[in-house]
Amino acid sequence: MTGEEAEQTVPQLLGIMTKQKRVIATHQTQASEFGDFSFSNQGGMDSQLWLCCLLIFILHVGSTESCHPGCRCEVESFGLFDSFSLTKVDCSRVGPHITPIPIPLDTSYLDLSSNHMETLTDSMLTGPGYTTLVSLDLSNNKLTRVHSKTFSKLRYLESLDLSSNCLEVLSDGCFSGLPLTEVDLSNNRLQEFRLDIFTSKSHGKPINLDLSNNVLTAVSRNPHSSSPNIQSLSLAGNRLTAVPLLQSVPVRSLNLDGNPIPHIQENAFVGMTELTHLSLSSLPALTSIQPNSFKGLQNLQVLDLSNCPKLKDLKPEVFSGLLSLQELNLSNSGVTALPSKLLNYLPSIRSITLGPNLHCWKSRKQGQFHPHTGRVKSGDTLTCDPAATLL
Repeated sequence: MTGEEAEQTVPQLLGIMTKQKRVIATHQTQASEFGDFSFSNQGGMDSQLWLCCLLIFILHVGSTESCHPGCRCEVESFGLFDSFSLTKVDCSRVGPHITPIPIPLDTSYLDLSSNHMETLTDSMLTGPGYTTLVSLDLSNNKLTRVHSKTFSKLRYLESLDLSSNCLEVLSDGCFSGLPLTEVDLSNNRLQEFRLDIFTSKSHGKPINLDLSNNVLTAVSRNPHSSSPNIQSLSLAGNRLTAVPLLQSVPVRSLNLDGNPIPHIQENAFVGMTELTHLSLSSLPALTSIQPNSFKGLQNLQVLDLSNCPKLKDLKPEVFSGLLSLQELNLSNSGVTALPSKLLNYLPSIRSITLGPNLHCWKSRKQGQFHPHTGRVKSGDTLTCDPAATLL
């Protein structure tokens, strides 16, 4: 049975099974009302059951090929009579000769990690079984390039792991048409990255993208093309010297930890209106953050500025526009005191961490009676541990 035939047979089989379930339910109802089945009805039902079981057997035989030598296959069955199955194929640590390999028609997960592979040709990931892949692991190999047609036949692929390779080039269109939701490109040798490589006409599913620990000096996108639907982006451990311009990219979580960024300029995050988590931790060169740097991040809830030893001073205007910020981490940074007007800019703040045992939190100030107006005036105040300082 070919891969195309298997794909066509599965929905047909499920349809027959659904109809059969209705037939059984109808006969059971009739049996309870009128006694028992007639011989003809019982025979018809038995014939349908026999046909259904035969189709299940045919599909099972066509989809459970023997596992490739050196690989390990795990079959998960589910559905009525365990009629549907998906196979996980582990071909890790087999060797560079492993591809191309035949895999079962119902393969959903394929692990080709740690095989010392240096190239991926356009034909290596094609053929029966590959069209149903949902997850593909190519990590810990020696790949240097991904061609535009390498993954073109994997039309159901959602998770792709290319971490810990030697990737320097990703050809245009190499991810086109793929319903990707998880992409790991960490620990490679990428120097520049264009986010448009994930752009699709329908915007696609939200993508979690890991580009950490490369040698990136620039991350960009074409402002005139449709925005890639990236919801989580890790750029930690690269060589970025400025915050990349990600205007209109719907990122909700951004990690810039460990980059040699010396300054954060005004409006550095302009257009990133959906950002809720921002990590700027462990920036060894960071000395200043300009006022209004975070302007426009009205949905930001968590800001991590920890482990920035050269960051000594923060003016309250730095936090302008952070209307939803709830958590601020300044632990192990050079900041030892907080401006007294901080709450004017952080109306939603709940906690501020200055060190392992130094915390500040917002509390309600007790109201006071005014003899002339008779009103009780109350408000929020920032309460800190004794060792913390308010300016």
